[in-house]
Amino acid sequence: MLLTPWLDATLFGILGLLVGSFLNVVIYRLPVMLEAQWRAECAELAEKEPPAAKRFNLLLPRSRCPKCSHQIPWYENIPLVSYLLLRGKCSACKTPISLRYPMVELATGALFFYCAGKWGGGGTALLWSAFTATVLTLAVIDWDTTLLPDDVTLPLLWAGLIAAALHWTPVALPAALWGAVGGYLSLWLVYWAFKLSTGKEGMGFGDFKLFAALGAWFGWQALIPIILMASVIGAVVGIAMKFSSGLRPGGYVPFGPFLAGAGLTAMIFGPDAILHFIGL
Repeated sequence: MLLTPWLDATLFGILGLLVGSFLNVVIYRLPVMLEAQWRAECAELAEKEPPAAKRFNLLLPRSRCPKCSHQIPWYENIPLVSYLLLRGKCSACKTPISLRYPMVELATGALFFYCAGKWGGGGTALLWSAFTATVLTLAVIDWDTTLLPDDVTLPLLWAGLIAAALHWTPVALPAALWGAVGGYLSLWLVYWAFKLSTGKEGMGFGDFKLFAALGAWFGWQALIPIILMASVIGAVVGIAMKFSSGLRPGGYVPFGPFLAGAGLTAMIFGPDAILHFIGL
């Protein structure tokens, strides 16, 4: 009987590694797909012929080395294992493979392992594992592109509301609903206050939707702890990047990854623990 929780957590961890491998595909390909879609829509509005494009989605074409176009066979795409066996290099041209690929796989596996360890090997663990995978995907996409795609944020928002309605989370539906409303409106008001006072945009609309989604998952009571934690994480990372000369042109750092980090922190420790950690 004592082995059962560990077995469940281990199986979830392995599942997380596999899901993490797919998340790497989503992180890279979804922004490219959206850009192609936007170009086609702009061409349609301009009554021009849309630019020709090869078939490109989350499944096709198969993964290739960006340097030499070596098609990656299944045995070179085993999460973590293939990276270690290949010593972090393409088998054909020996170009280094980004360390982020195994890091995303490892992070997803660890989060899935944690969910199974906390909630057992049932539906609740699957639900929160899906939450972690989605939030992690949004964090990395936003860090790379400063985009938080509606294709990901809106399903996350609806999933939180539906989970609350079906009592799959400890958050009551009214608290989840007002959490979504409060999360969106609070950052929307901050956005317009900053824009009217400075003439600049301090954040994107995707941040509103992600904060709304977190409000749906944790309830309106968690909004203040989450936004405070996101601000603390953002300040620490921003200062570190400034001293290491790692800031992008204009000194801009996307806020989505810090919201995502605060959401994961709320899941692991709870919103009240965040306030205690900050000293409130």
